[in-house]
Amino acid sequence: MQIFWTKINKIIEETPEVKMYLLDVPEDFTWAEGSHTHLGLEGFNVDDKPNRSLVRHMSISTLPYEGAIGITTRFRKPCSEFKTILGNLDVGSEVAIFKTHTNVPLKREDKNVYLLSSGVGLATFRPLVLEYFKCADNVNQIHSLNIDSTKDFLFTNIFTSAPDKNFTAQFVDNRKDYYEKVKNLAGDKDGLFYVVGSDEFLVQNIEVLREQGIKPEQIMLDKHEKELPKFFSVDLSI
Repeated sequence: MQIFWTKINKIIEETPEVKMYLLDVPEDFTWAEGSHTHLGLEGFNVDDKPNRSLVRHMSISTLPYEGAIGITTRFRKPCSEFKTILGNLDVGSEVAIFKTHTNVPLKREDKNVYLLSSGVGLATFRPLVLEYFKCADNVNQIHSLNIDSTKDFLFTNIFTSAPDKNFTAQFVDNRKDYYEKVKNLAGDKDGLFYVVGSDEFLVQNIEVLREQGIKPEQIMLDKHEKELPKFFSVDLSI
């Protein structure tokens, strides 16, 4: 396993609770839209076994052409040990990144793409939307739907509806409105539905989509293939 040690180049306060850490890009480090990585803090690998409390699985919220590895996360009290340490780091501090992988690349199958997310989960979709804006080949349109009860919606400079680009961005602050909109979107029986959020959020979205006739192969999760069966274990086939 290759571990890349790199430095925090910039810290952006996206909202009162959310920060984006921009990391220097190590030599030979590459990634694509939809990638996640493991972020390790100093001391995570000093013993024979990694200290898992100093490691978190994080989405990369930037694309390579932006010149930095973006890690976006929410700080909500009480913070874990990991978040407490990360929140106290300054520009110039070292962190490690390793085990980078892409589970949710943008599929180009001449279909409509729906991005369903909760809160800071939108960070996973930021690179997909930028990639689509850069090249829309074989993607009919993208519709993003995000629920965030804080009402401090993220990346509104990017997630703004643009009819000329066949892009729609919606934000809601309550579950009732959110799931009604999901049901409406699921009227597209041929669409591709990406879902990012907590495990509970994933399960609830899958249940709603499956009840509307959306097939498991149309639902993309930011999970390793071996983890997928537990999310699709309920058979709703007719």
